[in-house]
Amino acid sequence: MSFTRALLNSSRPSALRAAGLRFSSTARPVTLKERLAELIPAEIENVKATRAEHGKKAFGPVLVDQLYGGMRGLPALIWDGSVLDAEEGIRFRGKTIPDIQKALPKAPGGQEPLPEGLFWLLVTGEIPTQEQVAELSKDWAARAAIPEFVEEILDRCPPTLHPMSQFSLAVTALNHNSAFAKAYQEGISKKEYWGPTFEDSMDLIAKLPNIAGRIYRNVYGGGKLPAIDATKDYSWNLANLLGFGENPAFVELLRLYITIHSDHEGGNVSAHTGKLVGSALSDPFLAYGAALNGLAGPLHGLANQEVLVWLRKMQSKIGEEPTDEAVKEYIWSTLKGGQVVPGYGHAVLRKTDPRYTAQREFALKHLPEDKMFKLVGQIYNLVPDILLEAGKAKNPWPNVDAHSGALLTHYGLTQMQYYTVLFGVSRAFGVAAQLIWDRALGAPLERPKSYSTSAIQKIFKDKS
Repeated sequence: MSFTRALLNSSRPSALRAAGLRFSSTARPVTLKERLAELIPAEIENVKATRAEHGKKAFGPVLVDQLYGGMRGLPALIWDGSVLDAEEGIRFRGKTIPDIQKALPKAPGGQEPLPEGLFWLLVTGEIPTQEQVAELSKDWAARAAIPEFVEEILDRCPPTLHPMSQFSLAVTALNHNSAFAKAYQEGISKKEYWGPTFEDSMDLIAKLPNIAGRIYRNVYGGGKLPAIDATKDYSWNLANLLGFGENPAFVELLRLYITIHSDHEGGNVSAHTGKLVGSALSDPFLAYGAALNGLAGPLHGLANQEVLVWLRKMQSKIGEEPTDEAVKEYIWSTLKGGQVVPGYGHAVLRKTDPRYTAQREFALKHLPEDKMFKLVGQIYNLVPDILLEAGKAKNPWPNVDAHSGALLTHYGLTQMQYYTVLFGVSRAFGVAAQLIWDRALGAPLERPKSYSTSAIQKIFKDKS
């Protein structure tokens, strides 16, 4: 077969372009894995060049307070999918939330970005076509089934076991069929690690709706789990598994929710945990199972639940349509009681979280008269000035958790203990994308240096 004929038979637009040939618009779209294979060699050279030019340069001081303060603000990780700017908010591969809301493909008749497109962006840095996103939806639907023994594990869990504990159990158990674990045992070359890591990551994301749906129905009822519909997108299938597939507004909410919760740079507990465990060459199932255990912590994934509890307590005390004065008094009573106003403030951001803004715009469009939403908006107008007056926060503005619970409640998903599972489905996108690139670029085992308190004291005593 001639070189030109081989290229034509490949139906690969990229290969045809490289050869200077024209191709038909009806050619099969390049898959995510094929595009990634094209990008990896150049990115390896880019990393080499960056290290050669800047590798010996200091990237900021390390303060003792940072060591004792949970490494807050300490530059210590490479995370390519997203970067969080204190003034601007999150950027996914350089694009803001409004950027991706405009640019990413939508479902037919939909207005919110499809998470499939966001994953493509996280992995490649490129906006996919509608056809590429449709193929990704089909691929995930084809991978969505979970092994029978994992179904049995979930079915045997008592309903009193927290949904996040069940979620972590099931994801960890998927390691049984890990392509990476098998390939590693068979002696795969380090240069090829990314391939089975990609397959595991695709399987992980694809199977999460079935796991999440089974947990929801086992714990809260709802009958037999419906089958995955290969003609529908990821968010529709997740909504349908939860029993909300016939509510198009809820499906749209899930598309937005998964997209904006998918990644938030690498320093948060779940993302960092996934990267750290993955650096030991644990497969993506083991790495993300560990990440979920971090996400389950009250200081991480449970924040929107705490917001909703606080809002409901407020409503029970001062009514569903309180005056501004009544709300102000309740906020002050919260602060004077030694508590924080949940959903306000952020470790990095110094402005209103763009993820909050995106949810507020969704609510204004779909549920402007909802009483809980009106209360959330009322609080938004009052809390920042009160927090500044009280001197309680460097950033008095709302974060993503200040709004999400109110939206989910409006559509009937009222089981607050389950909310973190939805967060867990979403955050897999960012963690998986980074795991793929870590294996492609040969990221090493993470092993930071630790010091004892006495060692710190000795270091500075010797310097004095």
